[in-house]
Amino acid sequence: MEAHNKESEDLPQVLLLKPPPDFILFGEEAFPSKKFQFLKAWKSTLPLDQFLKTHAQSVEAILTSGSSPITAEILRLMPAVRFVITTSTGVNHIDIAECRCRGISIANAGTVFSEDVADLAVGLLIDVLRNVSAADQYVRQGLWTTKGDYPLGSKLGGKRVGIVGLGSIGSLVAERLIAFGCHISYNSRSQKPSVPYPFYSNVRELAANSDVLIICCGLTEETHHMINKEVLSALGNEGVIVNIGRGAIIDEQELVRCLVQGEIKGAGLDVFENEPNVPKELSALQNVVLSPHCAVATTDTFKDRQKLVVGNLEAFFSNKPLLTPVADD
Repeated sequence: MEAHNKESEDLPQVLLLKPPPDFILFGEEAFPSKKFQFLKAWKSTLPLDQFLKTHAQSVEAILTSGSSPITAEILRLMPAVRFVITTSTGVNHIDIAECRCRGISIANAGTVFSEDVADLAVGLLIDVLRNVSAADQYVRQGLWTTKGDYPLGSKLGGKRVGIVGLGSIGSLVAERLIAFGCHISYNSRSQKPSVPYPFYSNVRELAANSDVLIICCGLTEETHHMINKEVLSALGNEGVIVNIGRGAIIDEQELVRCLVQGEIKGAGLDVFENEPNVPKELSALQNVVLSPHCAVATTDTFKDRQKLVVGNLEAFFSNKPLLTPVADD
């Protein structure tokens, strides 16, 4: 067993399997440890299963991120765990069913990232339509002087934008695009009575009535490859797709084929199915804007997330309501 001083042993223990992004960016003081003892599994010389068994009776909480799955196997090795908190908004890396079966509470990043993600969604869309990144390279490569004026882009105002997932992020995307003069419609698990935008219960029908499709929903068994050949065909060869949700919501192979063959007009992608591996075909396309899953990555928001994580841990260990609980579906 790894040595700890007496004072740290009396603190509530929080397990980390891998360093969360906050540790990587801001160092290990990202989350103040005066109230908790963080057990860093990646620093142990023990094999993971032995490390977990060593702390099985003392660890009540696990802090994780999207790159660190919390599986049923891990949870079964940790019988004292009563709380899992993730630094991400998405929870598809957590075995929700096992947590519910065990009565383990879950908290996520809530809406702390929503504004930043909505901003990038709009930025990607503008970039695709107005060729901002491609035009930048045109100037940098000296092509303006040799080839003349850059080809025309497309107007954003007046576009019919279909939003898949009208939650916190999707709603903010809609508000921003309304200001540009776009016409919003949406698809969600159910219609939202207070929302003025047209609702489509079928994603294919939404795509057929949209010039742009923006993916803002979470990844679940139901949404995996929800954007498939049928949906992309309905969007059509003048359609643009933006994904700031999760890569696997789109059938990536089908998306690549449609882009290469000109069956859709363009795409702005912040997420991919097998990150950090991106299909090489996409890099050769001028009508595709690629972003390395960084929609949430601003210094301001990361600091807000640190406060939120600490607040959730304090609430849990004080038997108070969690700040951002993940509710049962």
